[in-house]
Amino acid sequence: MTDVMPATATSAYELGAVSIESRGALSDAILGILTGDANRADDLAALAAAAEEVEDAARDDDVQLSLFLLYALCYGSLAQHGADWEWDTRLIEARLILERAFEAAVRRQVGPLVEPAPRAGEVAEALFEMTKPTPGPSLSRYIARHADAAQAREYLAQHSIYTLREADAHSWAIPRLTGRAKAALLEIQADEYGGGSHQRMHQVMYASSLRGAGLDDTYGRYVDAVPAVTLAAFNLMTMFGMNRRLRGAAVGHLAAFEMTSSIPCRFVAEGLRRVGFGDDVAAYYDEHVEADAVHEQIAGRDLAGSLAEDEPELVGDIVFGAAACLAVEGWAGDLILERWNAGQSSLRDSEAARSIDRTVAA
Repeated sequence: MTDVMPATATSAYELGAVSIESRGALSDAILGILTGDANRADDLAALAAAAEEVEDAARDDDVQLSLFLLYALCYGSLAQHGADWEWDTRLIEARLILERAFEAAVRRQVGPLVEPAPRAGEVAEALFEMTKPTPGPSLSRYIARHADAAQAREYLAQHSIYTLREADAHSWAIPRLTGRAKAALLEIQADEYGGGSHQRMHQVMYASSLRGAGLDDTYGRYVDAVPAVTLAAFNLMTMFGMNRRLRGAAVGHLAAFEMTSSIPCRFVAEGLRRVGFGDDVAAYYDEHVEADAVHEQIAGRDLAGSLAEDEPELVGDIVFGAAACLAVEGWAGDLILERWNAGQSSLRDSEAARSIDRTVAA
């Protein structure tokens, strides 16, 4: 597609097999550090402090790319690049500043929420009410009925930011939980990781979908192509998982994520087949139609419900995590749909986006 979103002035850095462009002074400094310029670490706190002054940290390109890169140090997701920096106090300080700005922006936009009583049934009922399907336009319905092959590839590239690391963000919460909630989370995550079968891991299945669509399954290949809010969706769940004080939000996020996945995955699978892709591309989404219908019950009652009963003080965070998931995922999907309805690409102007265009042309 043409008319991609303009990118800001950038510098490109090579990290393993991928190239990533900076989106501002802070992400430029972090990329410089990761590629060998250690002297730039001393400037990070001052650069990060400027993030607290941005209008909306959830949609700010420099903030979201910077958070993504700092989290990548812990995931090892960019060819293990920068592993020696994971526990550097200057980078951790910068990350904490960015997290405060990001969390504040999300809380401000989500607004006040009604908390259910800390009983499993009532918490589950509240979560199912928050996530119940609504009529009207949606990204998954658009893909099912209207998207062309180029738009389908854009969608797959956008979702590679999370899905090639599927389940990892929520897995940070495993050691932060105990008892019934921990057991329920492990039950869900065992399925996400293929139940012991490497080829059934959802990350691996998604990589197969990318290859079947003619796209690159290297993690990070399409970072430059995606807008800030796509990075924010992944950063949000990572922030919740990596901060013990936000473990309730991590549980609420996972519950909402699972509860809103099954039906959209069915629509996406339909759309992928409609534009000519085969079972190798749609299989990932077929898998989630059935799996997430089961997971949503476990997440709502056994995970979120039991955590609320065992730690009643976390009920507010559980509800906030669910609401934040719905909000940020919604922003990301709405932006793609808005651009497509205007006859435009959902991607940023970048070499990564142009590589997708070349795939379509081929």
